[in-house]
Amino acid sequence: MRVLSGIQPSGQLHLGNYLGAMSQHIELQEANDCFFFIANLHSLTTVQDAALLEKYTRDVALDYLALGLDPEKAKIFRQTDVPEVTELAWILSTVTGKGLLERATSYKDKVARNIPASMGLFSYPLLMAADILIYRSDLVPVGKDQVQHIEMTQDMATHFNETFGKEVLKRPEAKLNEARIVPGIDGQKMSKSYGNAIDLFDTPKATKKRVMSIKTDSTPVEDPKDPDSCSVFALYKLLATPDETAALREKYVAGGMGYGDAKKALLEVTERLLAPARERRTKLEADPDYLEDVLTAAGKSARDVAREVMEDVRSACGLIAGKGTHA
Repeated sequence: MRVLSGIQPSGQLHLGNYLGAMSQHIELQEANDCFFFIANLHSLTTVQDAALLEKYTRDVALDYLALGLDPEKAKIFRQTDVPEVTELAWILSTVTGKGLLERATSYKDKVARNIPASMGLFSYPLLMAADILIYRSDLVPVGKDQVQHIEMTQDMATHFNETFGKEVLKRPEAKLNEARIVPGIDGQKMSKSYGNAIDLFDTPKATKKRVMSIKTDSTPVEDPKDPDSCSVFALYKLLATPDETAALREKYVAGGMGYGDAKKALLEVTERLLAPARERRTKLEADPDYLEDVLTAAGKSARDVAREVMEDVRSACGLIAGKGTHA
């Protein structure tokens, strides 16, 4: 099965990104044909600083490779290494009703948060659909809040095929990510925009400071505590083994353990994940040529697929170009 997912380079990735999506992406590489693109074009709706966007783009690639993405098993590449995707987005716009885009909940949510309503933000689903359709993707891992985008992509593929009378574009299916609720240090959902995240590749000192600052209640040390209402425990069980989780739960309900000890236990399992990944990332960062080789090779492979699809799309539409024009 061909699996497609995009990752926006719009800031430092955090523990919520890893637990909510990255870890599942890395698992999928073992039994699927995975295409993971770094969505730098999408990020232009929010990141409009050239140096910063270049840095964030590199950071996403470094983070994924450090955490276990294997370039021999999965392709990770820049969205802009496949320029055909913007051509397909325009073609899709000619068969997509404006009302479909106006119904996008992500657009309405961002406008409600006072994010400027650019045409890029409004037409975001067109580019997302092109990202998916141009590789004839079978599955797209998403959370429940993004299922609408896959449904819109399905509609666009159907509209195109019906308009031009050919089954050119493949309808993808959503693959729901495991619904993991990852709390931030304030108890709300972990998010860059809330400023409550534990960044993946902070220094050990900074990571410790964030973990030890997680908000807890005022239950005395000697009293039993409810693990199911505690953000520290919620994070711990996402990172620890089942046996470790059961043992910590017993300590919560027995009493005699303070939240400081629970935070230290959380820090241990966090560092078990991050310490070796930090070491790998440092080595990768010291070899920029290797990183560029990985991205470029994957981008070329992805573009080969995209070119084949676009030949079929152009043929269906009657778009004729001179020989060698689309090299």
